Amino acid sequence: MKIEVTINNKKMDMEIECDEFLADTLRRYGFLSVKKGCDTGSCGLCTVWIDDKPVLSCSILAARVNGKEITTIEGVQEEAREFAEFLVNEGAEQCGFCSPGFIMTVLAMKRELKNPTEEDIVHYLTGNLCRCTGYVGQLRAIKKYMGVV
Repeated sequence: MKIEVTINNKKMDMEIECDEFLADTLRRYGFLSVKKGCDTGSCGLCTVWIDDKPVLSCSILAARVNGKEITTIEGVQEEAREFAEFLVNEGAEQCGFCSPGFIMTVLAMKRELKNPTEEDIVHYLTGNLCRCTGYVGQLRAIKKYMGVV
C-alpha cells in the first residue's frame, strides 16, 4: 500500500504494509530518532507530531497518516536544541534514550499551554517515562523553559 505524507516539511511517498505501525515505518525510512520502548503506548519514546499534535507512533497505523503532516525531532532541531540547553543547565540530561520523545512532548506543550501550573506540566507529561532519573531536574528545566519559575 502506498501513502503520501509530509515529514518535516518534505513530501514523501511511502510504501507500507496495511498492518504496519507508524513508528516502524518512520524508522524504516531513516527517522531513527523515533524509538520504540514498550510497544504498548505507555513510554512516550515514539512521540511525533501529526498535524502539530503529539502522538504515540507505536500506537497508530501508518495507513492512518495518509495525507497528513508528520514532525519528528529532526524537523524542530532549533527548538529542541534550545530546550536541551535548559536540561543541561539543570543537570537533567541523563542518558538521552528517551530524549527525542520527551522533547517532542515538551515542545508541543509549550505551543499548546499558556502559563501552565506545575500540575498542568506533570499531567501533560504523563506517559513519558525515563528510566534513569527522578524527573525533578527535568521538571525544573521545563518550568524555566516555559517561564513558570
